[in-house]
Amino acid sequence: MRYQPPNGHRKHARAMRTDATKAENLLWQALRRNQLEGLTFRRQYPLDGYILDFVCFRPKLIVEVDGGQHSESASDARRDAHFRENGFAVFRFWNDDVIRNLDGVCREILVAAGKRW
Repeated sequence: MRYQPPNGHRKHARAMRTDATKAENLLWQALRRNQLEGLTFRRQYPLDGYILDFVCFRPKLIVEVDGGQHSESASDARRDAHFRENGFAVFRFWNDDVIRNLDGVCREILVAAGKRW
C-alpha cells in the first residue's frame, strides 16, 4: 500500500519546496530526474511526522541541507536517531558546503549510496 502523509504535512512540504534555500535548489538540480547515477530522490518529502529535505528510498538515504539554526539541535538528533532506527542513513551538509562544493557533496552522497546497495 502506498504511503499517504497527512494533508497538513503534504501542504507544508509543498510550501517548503516553493520556498527552498539557494543550497537546496542547487543540490536539487544535481539530484533530480535520476541524474546522480540513476538514484531517485524525492524533495521535501513528508515521512513519519517529519519533512525530509531529500530522500532516496533505495538505498534508504536521507540528505539534509542545514543552516546555522541546526547547529547542535537536539530535535535534529532525535529525528536522525528515529530514521537510523528504521534503517536509513542520514547525512547532513551545511548550506555553505553545498554552495561552495556541490561536486564534493554529490561525491559523498554517491559513496554513501554505494555502501548501502
